[in-house]
Amino acid sequence: MPLARSLSVTSLTGLEDWDDELDLENAILFEVAWEVANKVGGIYTVIQTKAKITLDEWGENYFLIGPYLEQNVRTQVELIEPPSPAVRRTIDSMNAKGCKVYFGRWLIEGGPYVILIDIGATAWSLDRWKTELWESCSIGIPWYDREANDAVLFGFLTAWFLGEFSAQCEEKPFIIGHFHEWLAGIGLVLCRIRKLPVATVFTTHATLLGRYLCAGSVDFYNNLQTFNLDKEAGDRQIYHRYCMERSAVHCAHVFTTVSQITAVEAEHLLKRKPDIVTPNGLNVKKFSAMHEFQNLHAQSKARIQEFVRGHFYGHLDFNLDKTIFFFIAGRYEYSNKGADIFLEALARLNYLLRVNGSQITVVAFFIMPARTNNFNVETLKGQAVRKQLWDTANAVKEKFGKKLYESLLVGNLPDMNKMLDKEDFTMMKRAIFATQRQSFPPICTHNMLDDSTDPILNTIRRIGLFNSSSDRVKVIFHPEFLSSTSPLLPVDYEEFVRGCHLGVFPSYYEPWGYTPAECTVMGIPSISTNLSGFGCFMEEHIADPSAYGIYIVDRRFRALDESCTQLTSFLYSFCQQTRRQRIIQRNRTERLSDLLDWKYLGRYYMYARHMALAKAFPDNFTYEPHEQTAAQGFRYPRPASVPPSPSISRHSSPHHSETEEDDERYDEDEEAEKDKQNIKSAALMGPVPEWRKRSKKGSSEASTSSNASTPTLPSSPSDLSSPTNSLIEEKN
Repeated sequence: MPLARSLSVTSLTGLEDWDDELDLENAILFEVAWEVANKVGGIYTVIQTKAKITLDEWGENYFLIGPYLEQNVRTQVELIEPPSPAVRRTIDSMNAKGCKVYFGRWLIEGGPYVILIDIGATAWSLDRWKTELWESCSIGIPWYDREANDAVLFGFLTAWFLGEFSAQCEEKPFIIGHFHEWLAGIGLVLCRIRKLPVATVFTTHATLLGRYLCAGSVDFYNNLQTFNLDKEAGDRQIYHRYCMERSAVHCAHVFTTVSQITAVEAEHLLKRKPDIVTPNGLNVKKFSAMHEFQNLHAQSKARIQEFVRGHFYGHLDFNLDKTIFFFIAGRYEYSNKGADIFLEALARLNYLLRVNGSQITVVAFFIMPARTNNFNVETLKGQAVRKQLWDTANAVKEKFGKKLYESLLVGNLPDMNKMLDKEDFTMMKRAIFATQRQSFPPICTHNMLDDSTDPILNTIRRIGLFNSSSDRVKVIFHPEFLSSTSPLLPVDYEEFVRGCHLGVFPSYYEPWGYTPAECTVMGIPSISTNLSGFGCFMEEHIADPSAYGIYIVDRRFRALDESCTQLTSFLYSFCQQTRRQRIIQRNRTERLSDLLDWKYLGRYYMYARHMALAKAFPDNFTYEPHEQTAAQGFRYPRPASVPPSPSISRHSSPHHSETEEDDERYDEDEEAEKDKQNIKSAALMGPVPEWRKRSKKGSSEASTSSNASTPTLPSSPSDLSSPTNSLIEEKN
């Protein structure tokens, strides 16, 4: 019987469902991560959004294992009795021996089962387990590293659970353990040391050493081959963590990373080449009509404009209808996230806009949480002044309307000299007087605890972007996560992203990059780099990313100043676009969301799990990859109509004059249909593996049926049914 591939239907043409189905009745998947029902970082988003597609494939045989944290369980988990007798016996057995293991449903889409382990209840075993880890693996854990100690407790309890579960099963199932990051890695290592019947997969979302090295302003990518790994890890006092991560990588049956750039990093730092790259996806919500997400953009933009009106009161000498909103968001890693190069590019953009007499104003938001003690008084005052002006205008409007109504009621035209009395003028004069401001609008919306040493504020002081009237680029630093309950900017992150025009993420170290991916799904153009997993993914899959609103800065093969110049050109080109060109570009960006849907990207994880089964249980499963074909490398082509990129050097430059723009032929529905037809075929993911479950006699009948049902790949890009394949040759 062939190993099942239960795939969800995807809207991507060319990615046909496999006809052969995999019987998962006798297979169990346990996905282990510290971020299960525990929001710490980006891995939480990966597991949370991927749960639905994994549940569709595995059904009742899918379980998530994570730590038990009371505050998270109260809001995210519904505790229930395990429906599986084997799981129930396993939990009862462990609880009887002093453990505290809980079972429930995670209250997210799909409601997957979760097994939560209270590591505090077995902390008394920490020294004994650390001794066992040293004797079996020669990994010593220092007493002062609480996070590493938690990883040891979590790993031993996870391995205990998997071993107990295997013993409690009457019919021995094929167990897969998928472990995420080094915090869960000890459990994987113990599974192999104890020779448990578990097929193991280890996914690293970012290498430990890579993150530490990049945080120290090291020329990382040019020195990957020359680092003394043990010395670098020891100098940063993370050698024990590095050993935990590296041992998990080498013990796993299948090792995966989230991007090609991280695969290169892992090959040098962890000394193992990943078996497969598993990109991160999102659950994409498609609108029934194309204009719906454009309407959401307009609504969210109006709310941001209201904030800007208050923030710049007294200096609102620019036209909000000709104002473009840029933003950067994420962890406050000044260099890794590219805030340094973004600020430098903004200073250059400000110069270009001023010397060319542009009417466009740019407001750049920095959404990066930092240490603060409260809101800035001047910022709060701005929103209060704006509200006061609004209330004054409404009061005068009501009095004006009442007098107009009374005049018309008696059949007379109103006397305009009597419509507003002295009291009305006094109210308006007071309101105008309240808007007088002697200082520039504030840069930061909060009071920073480390104002004098903050890298963003110090850079702004150096480049001189102080929100003066002559500046065409304004900067707002919001050092706190966005919330719809905030008295300052009452919008959540998703609404804020929808209201902006461009997301800028020129990261130096970004294993994947959910922020540009979220922009793409919401139809917002973004700037990324070829050092981020998202940027590499889009470069690989799209022939002309900038035509679809995905601008990719070269930070791998260019000097920093050249990369900054390229980023500046992207920003200036975007500012030259007309409103209609931006609308067209948002439509194209939103159409790329299919590429980032878990219904598509979930297949990479399926491959990894199937490969692990074949390696762990070779008597039952086999894995035979196809030879590489010429079809690999076929990419999402340029759009059929003229792209909106204003770069004059490009063959696809649009018209800049309003008259020419009106004559530009553009059919949104027709182009969308062509784009759907031009999506890369199944070769996009690499060779489609052949799977078969061996019979007891070792016959190859299942192999024949499996091969017959595997989709045939085209031998070359020209074999694909695409009306615009010739455009790919232009790019190449």
